[in-house]
Amino acid sequence: MTVDDRFSRDFQEAQKDRPLGTRNEIITGPVADWATDFSHAEPEWAADPYPIQDELRQSCPIAHTERFGGAWLPTRYEDVAAIAYDTEHFSSRAIIMSNFRPPKELAPVGGVPPISSDPPFHHHARKLLLPAFTKNAVAKREEATRAFCHALIDAMEGKEVVDAAHDYAQHIPMRVIADMLGFPAEDGPSFRGFIESALEGVNLPPEERLARTEQLFDYLLAQIRDHVDHPRDDLTTYLINAELGGRKLEPSHVAGTMALLLIAGIDTTWSAIGASLWHLAKTPADRRRLAGEPGLLPTAMEELLRAYAPVTMARLVKQDMHWNGVDMKSDDWILLSFPAANRDPAQFDRAGEVVIDREVNRHAAFGLGIHRCVGSHLARMELRVALEVWLERIPDFTLADPAAVTWATGQVRGPRTLPLRIVWP
Repeated sequence: MTVDDRFSRDFQEAQKDRPLGTRNEIITGPVADWATDFSHAEPEWAADPYPIQDELRQSCPIAHTERFGGAWLPTRYEDVAAIAYDTEHFSSRAIIMSNFRPPKELAPVGGVPPISSDPPFHHHARKLLLPAFTKNAVAKREEATRAFCHALIDAMEGKEVVDAAHDYAQHIPMRVIADMLGFPAEDGPSFRGFIESALEGVNLPPEERLARTEQLFDYLLAQIRDHVDHPRDDLTTYLINAELGGRKLEPSHVAGTMALLLIAGIDTTWSAIGASLWHLAKTPADRRRLAGEPGLLPTAMEELLRAYAPVTMARLVKQDMHWNGVDMKSDDWILLSFPAANRDPAQFDRAGEVVIDREVNRHAAFGLGIHRCVGSHLARMELRVALEVWLERIPDFTLADPAAVTWATGQVRGPRTLPLRIVWP
């Protein structure tokens, strides 16, 4: 059997035989009480979740909902950290909370390893990716990233109002991830569609979600076949040839990891860049200070990551248990809100403020525990370079219309429209 046969036939058979999982019905609609009926898919959560999280942290630190078939939302840093580190009682086989649960048979690998993997498989799957995301490997991508950021701003030059989310922030991680995986740069619009289906379509019928997922994997299989025919020095060719325990990776493992890198590697950084520009546009003092003190940017960047952490992850309860005052059932969802943990006053001084020269900042924007983001060095480089280039070229900008800013719903939150009024130097 050729390598191409191995990927196309084996993966398609695996997808065809995979059980759909447990379905739950409608999860969206007005929230009656955030402590007992929360939903992160509602527009008010997307627009501004922080007051909701602050209130829950004080009155009901572990909220519950019957939506999603039963789910919990811890809002204190200590609870979020405890669950993130506890792989004995909580499974990562599904990390996007939606209206159906993948079957338990997916563990310990999950659909998008290593983020969906449980121990002991997780350790080996994660270790495979580490060489591509070291500081030295990431540093080699900085020059091209910087040049691309300048090119994006060149295309905006002279415009009075620009959409910094649509015309700048989203394109930077799209280009970086496409280059890493060896995908055509012009496929960026397709990436956006895959991201929105995976992260914002959580209330679509499971059959439709599965159909959209199949579109993503059809794309990935086409890329795999091209790499089999034309091997090159990129992450896709590396995964095709990689081995675990002396055996080539399963086709579903290769495609699942590529899907993870494509979706998570783009949306998280896109959101972080956009949220940072949004803050600077509405906070002139911080914008002027960073434009005048570029050496402060690495410190300020960590604070922006803390204050506007884009990522919330999900876990599934492995078995019925009493945990920290609540009775959790097997297969209850746990929504790990790293944004809520990052604004816990018990963990951070002036937690609700953005302090751009905050020196001690052990935030959880990149997660906690064994699933801490493997691409954190890459994300930091992209965010730093994106802000450095923007502030160098466009030091003076404000929100053109605060009411026109829109935010993504779901577990990765960032601006999707961000109209900024530009004063060109």
